[in-house]
Amino acid sequence: MKRFFSWLALIVGLLIIVFVLRQCRSRSAANYQTATVTRGPITQAVTATGTLNPVVNVQVGSQVSGNIAKLFADFNSQVKAGQVVAQIDPALFQATVTQAEGDLANAQAALELAKVNATRTQELFAKKTSSQADVDQATANLHQAEANVKIKQGALDKAKADLDHCAITSPIDGVVISRSVDVGQTVAASLQAPVIFAIANDLTKMQIDANVAEADVGVVKIDQNVDFTVDAFPIQTFHGKVVQVRNAPITVQNVVTYDTVIGVS
Repeated sequence: MKRFFSWLALIVGLLIIVFVLRQCRSRSAANYQTATVTRGPITQAVTATGTLNPVVNVQVGSQVSGNIAKLFADFNSQVKAGQVVAQIDPALFQATVTQAEGDLANAQAALELAKVNATRTQELFAKKTSSQADVDQATANLHQAEANVKIKQGALDKAKADLDHCAITSPIDGVVISRSVDVGQTVAASLQAPVIFAIANDLTKMQIDANVAEADVGVVKIDQNVDFTVDAFPIQTFHGKVVQVRNAPITVQNVVTYDTVIGVS
């Protein structure tokens, strides 16, 4: 019985040895690639995100308060410099102009009367029938009337300027990229002119405002080449150059960054 188990163990051992040898033979030899050691440049890349904007982007606002009566432009509209793009309801401003014209006419009439009185008083003084005090008073009244005419003329000029500002014009040739109001909406020009349109001068001239982290901004220099992609064309790489690194820090999500302007070529 012992001899049987001895032979059995020997057979199992031989089978294991044969299996291991076959596995070793079936393995292919390892492949190695060799290359010559050479020197090459080390490229340091800075990664940042930003927005692609037109180089010239003008916000068109209203210098007077009132209701938007008409809009003559919309998104993607081509506009020319001086073209009327919106109209504020001019009724109240026209009434102010009419009132200012009446006030000016009244002041001019008072001036004419003051001139006549001053001349008459001078004649009476020459004839010894009027005192120096009367002459002084007539002269003062004349000067006040002249000053009042200037005040009323200024009020009329302002009223006309406000009326002219009811017609909102484009300051540049370009295309409307945003509109912030609708017809009937009230705009209030108090401390800051309300924005009605944003107009880009030339959409073929773009720039990137990139937020470069404070840790990386030290290696960013003017005229450095930049490669970037946009979501609209994710597989295409565009090129540009650093135009400006602005010194004012900007905190974005508790990270200090610096606005870096990249000109798109």
